[in-house]
Amino acid sequence: METKQKFKTDAKINWYRCKVDKQVLRELMQTSDVHGFRQVLLQFGLFAVTGTLAYRAFLNIDSANWIWSVPLLYVALLIHGTNGPFMGLVAVHELVHKTPFKNKSWNEFFLRAYSFISWSDHIWFRPSHVKHHQLTVHSDYDGEVVLPQTLDFKNWKFWLSLFGWNPQGTWGMIKAHYERAKGDVGGDWNQHILPESNAILRRRHRNWARFVLIGHAVLAAIFILTGHWFLIVVFTFGTQYCGWLGFLCGMPQHYGLSPDVDDFRLCCRTYTCSWLPGFYYWNMQYHVEHHMFPAVPFYNLPKLRRALEEDLPAAPHGLWATWKEILEIHRKTKQDLEYRYVPSLPSTSGEHADDKTIEREASLAI
Repeated sequence: METKQKFKTDAKINWYRCKVDKQVLRELMQTSDVHGFRQVLLQFGLFAVTGTLAYRAFLNIDSANWIWSVPLLYVALLIHGTNGPFMGLVAVHELVHKTPFKNKSWNEFFLRAYSFISWSDHIWFRPSHVKHHQLTVHSDYDGEVVLPQTLDFKNWKFWLSLFGWNPQGTWGMIKAHYERAKGDVGGDWNQHILPESNAILRRRHRNWARFVLIGHAVLAAIFILTGHWFLIVVFTFGTQYCGWLGFLCGMPQHYGLSPDVDDFRLCCRTYTCSWLPGFYYWNMQYHVEHHMFPAVPFYNLPKLRRALEEDLPAAPHGLWATWKEILEIHRKTKQDLEYRYVPSLPSTSGEHADDKTIEREASLAI
């Protein structure tokens, strides 16, 4: 039986958008197979290289050298795991927008490849994320990101997931896939995004969970039977540990900002950073710009930032400066639960787009 609808469907949001020359915007919306392949081949190549180094470090351990070879293995896994989380919903996120590749067949191929490697549920994530763009952090409408968000620095599991491996989290992921494979889509937001009335979408959702479970089980069996069981650590769960950099890059997106507003400059955060975090993070540090114009591919977001900069809040540069701001917001929020960070806005002389327009652009249904 269909559960009671928790999330409303009657939103009418008139989003503020900075003015941009239409010709410039058309050029920035152009997709490129070259840029798409450069990103995915470098990222997959890096995952393969760091995974190989971690595996070789494991093979090097013996009773005579464990005192230094075990720490070396940890360092190798830390480096490998640092890339891992970006192979998950960070990569899947851009691919569900259909913007990395001009050839959409490549887009769909790599969407499934990344989703399989990272145990990501792209069938659910795509309609969920399109709604998130349409209704960004509006209470009763957006269940993907709910404000206010919290930071629990006193929880040891939090630190374990950042600099090690939390087996409870991995078990929860496997259990969730098992439930989906049986046809249980999950809680209120999932019921909203994957309604019982859409039998085709639910079947695709169930079948993807089965494919991921069976596929990884088969690979794990092959790794064990061939004597390479440590590849389970390197590949099967290679995106499930050492998520420190993914956390530092991703948490600022909406943290401490205002819900229920019609201006992306007030509910999303942009920061700038050096090339390596930007590469890992698929340029999602340009988060205001991405929400304003979601049909612009990630590799053109720096240019979009420059085109809009006069009408955008100042952006902190670097993760250090960004997190200095985040931690100050965290401190103020602990003192006042109603505190929200409101950046200084240069002007309100832009244009507007209704939420349906944002929805179409976020899904490239244009």
